[in-house]
Amino acid sequence: MAYDEHNLSGAAPVKARSKETMDHDSEEARPSAPQQSDAELPPMQPLESAPRNLQDAAYPPETRPGSGHLRAGISDDLLVPWGWMEVALLVILGVIGSAAVTWGMAQAAVLLFGIPSNQVFGDTMSTAKSVVVLVSQALLDGLAILYLYMMLHARTTEPFWPSIGWREMRPGLGKIRDSAIRYLAVGAMLALVVTFAGGFFNSKETLPIEELLKARVSILLFGILGVLVAPLVEETIFRGFLYPVIARRLGIAAGIAITGALFGLMHAAQLWGGWGQIALLILVGVVLTWVRARTGTVVASYFVHLGYNGLQLVGYLVYVVSGSHH
Repeated sequence: MAYDEHNLSGAAPVKARSKETMDHDSEEARPSAPQQSDAELPPMQPLESAPRNLQDAAYPPETRPGSGHLRAGISDDLLVPWGWMEVALLVILGVIGSAAVTWGMAQAAVLLFGIPSNQVFGDTMSTAKSVVVLVSQALLDGLAILYLYMMLHARTTEPFWPSIGWREMRPGLGKIRDSAIRYLAVGAMLALVVTFAGGFFNSKETLPIEELLKARVSILLFGILGVLVAPLVEETIFRGFLYPVIARRLGIAAGIAITGALFGLMHAAQLWGGWGQIALLILVGVVLTWVRARTGTVVASYFVHLGYNGLQLVGYLVYVVSGSHH
């Protein structure tokens, strides 16, 4: 029996053809029988064949192209080979990893650099503790990207960055390189609006982020992370990884609102007590997600995020140098 082991999709037809040949040879050996008309022949059953697109096997059922679970008119940028299980796993690993990495970095500061343990494990925010917190955050960001890379590597042979949302903009919106300055300007304008609105929500108490950024070395590290690392990592996680899962199940509007809210709430620990600032960050998250939904690419929301963080950093440096309070 012929069988093509290198062509799964053609396996069933090859078997069928082989069976027909065998039957033909057998009929020649047997005495001829009365022929039946076409009307008397029983209907042929369709042969089952392998999926035409074997890559569909890597997609969760609700994300597989052509699946009945997809909402009508869903865009191609939401068809991603991961689902809620991968999101839940990232959250679990993030919680465990945050505690483990921060504790490990604090132990390293005590054992390798001779810093007193009460300065890194105490309740007060010392310079050493602020450095440990910021370096731990940078390491966690790298581990998150590594998780996404390994997850995608196991599901698709496509390049990592386009698969996670860093692709060209939708037709009719131009090239991203021609629009980069425009999106940077949008981010800077958003920063001005948020800064102005934040003046009406000034908290009388000192926010955790102000305690974190008392030392110059902390401000330097925070500036580097805020401009070079945070926009890339946060856009990849929220707009590239999380948003498609929510939007394809609940719709575009819900995806924008929920992803933006989760983005703002992620920063709540830094602004605890400044409820107006947290609400403004949720608004920023909604705007960033809307940009990603409209353009179909994380690159656009990244440039808006970069422009926002860049101007915020400049404003904070002016705030520190001038000695202003709130």
